[in-house]
Amino acid sequence: MNNNKEFTHLSENGIHMVDVSAKAEQSRKAISSGNIYLKKETISKIQNSEIKKGNVLTTAQIAGIQAVKNTSSIIPLCHPLNITGIDIEFDVKEDYINCKVSVNSKGQTGVEMEAITGCSVALLTIWDMVKAVEKDSDGQYPNTHISNIKVIKKEKN
Repeated sequence: MNNNKEFTHLSENGIHMVDVSAKAEQSRKAISSGNIYLKKETISKIQNSEIKKGNVLTTAQIAGIQAVKNTSSIIPLCHPLNITGIDIEFDVKEDYINCKVSVNSKGQTGVEMEAITGCSVALLTIWDMVKAVEKDSDGQYPNTHISNIKVIKKEKN
């Protein structure tokens, strides 16, 4: 076993979750952002409620909220947090949709992973809901892609 003290999640007994109990509880916030690029026709269908699976953006909001709430179950060694608020917004452009996720908590560790997990899952849900109209004649997705998922702001008080 590597006893290198540089690794915060390694100990003599293997992997562990970092103990944050000595840290003061604070209000924390993280905001993430990401984009999904789609065909212009797909964007139009989303805006006109013509996607057969249902309301794309509302479903993506719900999926993103669920992802935020379940981040510690998805990402190993991520602490379960006291989430106090989640806001997911979409900005629909001509050939892409921007997703912005804001997560608030009261606790001893930040909510960046929750914000980027929520953003990722919201964008993946959009893809899942529109894949029937995004596919080309070979069943591929030559233009559909998700990019620029990042934390754009982090705060604590």
